[in-house]
Amino acid sequence: MKGNVGTGSGQETGMGILAAAERGGFSFEALADEYPELDLLRGVKQNPRYHGEGDVYCHTTMVCRELVNLEEWEGLTAKERKLLFAAGAFHDIGKPSCTRLEDGTWTSPRHTIEGEKIFRAMAYRQQKRFGLTWEERETVARLIRCHGLPVWFLKKRRPEYELLKAAESVPLKLLYLLSKGDVRGRMNSAPEKLEEYVELFGQTAKELGIWEEPYPFANDYTRYRYYHSDSLWEGSELFDSTSFDVWMMAGLPLSGKDTWIEHHGKGLPVISLDDIRQEYGISPRNHSGKVVQIAMERARVFLRKKEPFIWNATNLIADNRRKLCSLFSSYEARVRLIYLEVPYEEIFHRNQKRERSLPEQVLERMIDGMEMPEAWEVYGFEKGEGRHVL
Repeated sequence: MKGNVGTGSGQETGMGILAAAERGGFSFEALADEYPELDLLRGVKQNPRYHGEGDVYCHTTMVCRELVNLEEWEGLTAKERKLLFAAGAFHDIGKPSCTRLEDGTWTSPRHTIEGEKIFRAMAYRQQKRFGLTWEERETVARLIRCHGLPVWFLKKRRPEYELLKAAESVPLKLLYLLSKGDVRGRMNSAPEKLEEYVELFGQTAKELGIWEEPYPFANDYTRYRYYHSDSLWEGSELFDSTSFDVWMMAGLPLSGKDTWIEHHGKGLPVISLDDIRQEYGISPRNHSGKVVQIAMERARVFLRKKEPFIWNATNLIADNRRKLCSLFSSYEARVRLIYLEVPYEEIFHRNQKRERSLPEQVLERMIDGMEMPEAWEVYGFEKGEGRHVL
C-alpha cells in the first residue's frame, strides 16, 4: 500500500533555517538573529561542574563554533553541514523548560526528549520560516534527542542495541560529530574523558557497519524481532512466521487518514476510534478508555481469524503504538504503519469546517506532544517523496 500525502514542506527556495545557516557563514549569532527562538537559551543555568562556560546560550555558541572547526567539517556535503549546524544550534532547546535546581545543583532531566518535541513543533507550526522537508525536520529532531548517546552509550544495558536503534533514525556519523562539538564546546574538568567516549562510539558504529546506514538485517522479520526482543543477536536469521498484515494509521486529526483508507485501503475492514465514538455517541472531548476497549475487542476478532485489517487512530504516542504492536504481532501479524501529515494551517482550516470540531487547544497539545513513529517500531517500511509509509 502506498499513499500520496502532503508533507507541508516543498522544495528548497533559499529560505528557511538551512539556508540561513549557510548565509550567515555558519555563525550561531547570525542564526540567532534570524531565529529569536534561540534567545530562550539565554540565562538558563547549567551545572558548573560540566559547564563552567556559563549559561546554555554561551554553551551553544561554543558548540556551533566547534562544529565548524572540526577536522571532519570540510569532508561533509553541503546538506550534511547545514543539518548538523541546525542540530547544534537547537541541541539544548529543551533545557529552558526542563532546568531546575535540585539539592543545590542545576539539572535538566529529559531535556533531549523534550528538545526533540519542541523543535519538531516549532518547525511544523512555522514551516514557511524553518523551510524543512519532513525528512530534514526529523533528522534534526532526532539528532537533538540522541545527542547525549555517544557519551552515555556504554552505560546502557545493551549498548549495541542502542546504537542500532539510533541508526534507524539518524546517520550516526552526524550524531558523532554533534556530540564531539558538544563536549568540546564547554569548560569541563575532564573534557578528554568525554571525548574518549565519543571516539569509542564512532569506532563501535563503524565496526557494526552503521556509520551512515541502518544495520542490514537478514530479513524484515529478524529486524522487527531484534528491536522487540531482550537478547537477540543482530546477526541472527529468523524464520518469518508472520501470516497477515495489520495496517496502523498515524497522524494528527484531519490529516487525511480516512481519505487514504478510501483510496488505498483495498476494501479492508477498518477499526476506527472516531467511528466508534460516533456509533456510541461519545464526545471527542471525553476520555477514550471505553472507545479503546471496544476497538481492542473488535481487533481481537480479526486477529484470531488472522484476517488483515486497518487500525485507524492518531497513534502519536509511542507507548500506545508499542502496546498495539505487541498485541498484533503476538497473533503473527506483520504490523505496518502509515504516517500522514498536512500543513499546520490546513489542519485548523479543516477543523473549522468539521461538524464535530475539536477544541483548538486540544490540537495544539497534540502537536506539542507528538512522538513521531520510527522505522524500528514496525515490521517493514518505505519512504518516498510526498508520502510516509512505514
